[in-house]
Amino acid sequence: MRELGWVEGQTLVVERRSAEGHYERLPALAAELVRLNVDVIVTVSTPGALAAKHATHTIPIVFTSVADPIGAGVIPSLGRPGGNITGVTTIAADFDQKRLELLMEVVPGVTRVASLWNPANPASVLALPRMQAAAQALGVHLQPVGVQNVHDVATAFAAITHERAEAFIVPPDAFLALHRTPIVDFAPQRHVPAIYGLPEYVEVGGLLVSMAHSPDLARRAAVYVDKILKGAQPADLPVEQPMRFKLVINLKTATALGLTMPPMLLFQADEVIR
Repeated sequence: MRELGWVEGQTLVVERRSAEGHYERLPALAAELVRLNVDVIVTVSTPGALAAKHATHTIPIVFTSVADPIGAGVIPSLGRPGGNITGVTTIAADFDQKRLELLMEVVPGVTRVASLWNPANPASVLALPRMQAAAQALGVHLQPVGVQNVHDVATAFAAITHERAEAFIVPPDAFLALHRTPIVDFAPQRHVPAIYGLPEYVEVGGLLVSMAHSPDLARRAAVYVDKILKGAQPADLPVEQPMRFKLVINLKTATALGLTMPPMLLFQADEVIR
């Protein structure tokens, strides 16, 4: 926003609210922002976008990092979002398959892959069938493992171990990200490589992160906020799709897992942690 001429504390006041991964808190937080009569609500994630939508039909809403805004019922169309909502989606038709393909490059011959998912997150519910279809197309047995509370984390580890999964996937989810350290630590403990969908996992030693380019999404959402504050209507702003993606590889973790990264994959990576 600063690049667009807005200075917080001078020309812009930002009211920040966070559910800290607890989606049940979102409706109350959205209602609080509505009571403050803010000019624009900016929200991250599918649960956040839905909470904002249910809280107001008049205050403009700009969302980002919503994987499937049409399937989740946030908007009726990317080109014509209508109403008071628009934003930037992370949707990509082959993104779920791409994560599986990356795992198969890193772990040649892998046939059993677990995928964590959060039943409380509409984005995870919508993504699961896509992931299952991608796994079937690649000849991989997919083991969905639901995680929506603290107790489920340990249960998920036990399920992955019991089913002898050879690798696992952790898609973008705020609750899962809260527990990223034990999730990442589980991989070398059980010698099960994993790929993640958020940058936070890199900070604690995640092997692979494949995602839409977060700074790019934020900048494009900021452009929409700027336009709305200057008089544009959300209904006239088509929802944008990701143009840039990011792949991060942690070679330290690869060594700990006894893996040798394919040279081409290292060449394609946007960031390599050595």
